[in-house]
This record gives sequence, structure tokens and C-alpha cells, in this order.
Amino acid sequence: MATLRFSPFLSNSSSPPLSPLYPSLLPSRQFSPFKRLHLQRSLSISRSRFLSFALAESDSAKSLEEDSIQPLLQELSDCLKLPPDFLSSLPNDLRVDLNDAAFDLSNGPVLDECGDEVGEMLLNLSRAWERADTSTSNSIAEKLPSIESSLKGRAKLALGKRLVSAGRRFQAMGQYGNGEVQKIANSMIKTGKELSKTPVIVTDEELDRKSKKLKFGEIEFELTPEKANIGAAVGVLFGVLSWALTQGVQSIPESSMQYANDNALMLAKSLRGALLVLCYSSTLLSGFTSIGLLLLGRQLSNENKPE
Repeated sequence: MATLRFSPFLSNSSSPPLSPLYPSLLPSRQFSPFKRLHLQRSLSISRSRFLSFALAESDSAKSLEEDSIQPLLQELSDCLKLPPDFLSSLPNDLRVDLNDAAFDLSNGPVLDECGDEVGEMLLNLSRAWERADTSTSNSIAEKLPSIESSLKGRAKLALGKRLVSAGRRFQAMGQYGNGEVQKIANSMIKTGKELSKTPVIVTDEELDRKSKKLKFGEIEFELTPEKANIGAAVGVLFGVLSWALTQGVQSIPESSMQYANDNALMLAKSLRGALLVLCYSSTLLSGFTSIGLLLLGRQLSNENKPE
């Protein structure tokens, strides 16, 4: 009796595909959804680790940059500590350069640009140089390292520019003594250039908060809507008083003036006329000033309103 045996590896063209029985013979490689999810999570973790590493590197670079300011300030402080009566012993031509350095160090709105603490120190140091007071200059120089916490943003940039300008004045003095002048020049220029590298980013919020100030010699005050309105009220009061004084002088008739001679009468009429002109002018100026201050107060109020 003959029997027929079929091999499982032999099939004709009409036979079904072998993929259900032999998955290892599939030509293409595919990932399951679980493997895809695991791969995406691995990529996201690697990316987050890279970003955290980059941020840590930038923070460390910033900390190193901030720490590098203290040695520069200490070096400048040591260079500015001069022997007794050193400044007073300078020749006349070097005294002129010293005064120029003092001017470059503290000219302009130094308090606004460098802050109150740093600005006051620069003003005191420049006054000591102008008076050739070495002891005061040395005492101020000892406090230089303590201003590091006040040097931020624009203050750091402004101080750097002033130090570079003043350092070039010292550099122009040439060699004198044991080289103290050139040490000051080199330290000032190096410190100033390092401080001038500070990037300053001005935001819209800082521009809006920037206050307006008026300065008359040594007197400086901030402009606010309240102060403008108070000034307008004072102007109105002064104008009313000037108008009342004008009406009182004008109510006196010229016929009531009786004097011993014509010269005295002419002098009285001239004084009356001058007083009337002065009172009318004061009234007009008070009115214009009050209107201007009211408009200024309204403008400041609109600028301070958040958009």
C-alpha cells in the first residue's frame, strides 16, 4: 500500500504565506509599540540631561566671571595705596593730569550711572585727588573691594568706562617715583576693560520704571505726578497772591499821592508802575507754570500706567 507524504518546506505558488508559522523568516524588521515608547523616553531623558549639563556649564561660567571681579578690585585697591604725601609731591604738570583723571572718574551723572554707594566713593576719591590728599585717597582705596555687591548691570559698565578713561590719564603721566603711577594706570585699564565686557540687557519694564529727575546744581529730585500736582497748586496760590497785590496797588489813585515836590511825585509814580508790571508778570508766570505742571503730571501718570 503506497502512501503520500508532504514536506512542510515544499509549497506551490498557491499556498498561503509562511509568516504565521515561521515568523523568523520575515524580511523586514518592525518595532512593537512598547519598544517605540521606550526609545522615545530614552531620547527625551538624554536630551534633558544634555540641557541640564549645558545650563550647569553656563552657571559655572557666570560664577567664575563674577568671582574674577574681586581679585581685580583688590589689585586696584593695593595699587592706589600710595606712600605718605605722594600726591602732594607731584610736579605741577602731573598734578594737572591727576585733576584730569579725577574729572574723568566722577564727571557727569555718576550717581545715576554707578549707583549711590559707588558714585559717592568715586566723588570722594576724585575730591581727594584734586586736593592731593594722599591719606584720604588711601582710606577710600581700602574700601574698593567692598563695592563688588553693588556692581551689577549698568553700574558695572559705567564704572568700567570711567576707570579706563582715568587710567589713560595716569598712563600719560609717564614714569615717576618707583612706578606707582604706571601700576595704577595698568590696574585701572585692566579692571575697566574687564568690567566693560559686561553685557547690559535693557527690558521694556526697566525703561518704564526709569524715573525722570531734575537737577539744579547739587539739588536733585525725582519727578512724580504727585510732586507735579503739588507744584501746580503752589503756582496757583502764588498767582492768586500776586493778582491780589496787583489789584491793591492799582486801586490806589494817582491823585491821592501828595508829596513835597514834583521829583518825589514822579519817583512814586515810577515805583507804582514798576510794581504793577512786576505783579502782573508774576501772575502770568504763575499761571503758565501751573498749567505746565498739570500737563506734566498728567503725562507722568499716563507713562506709569501699565498697558
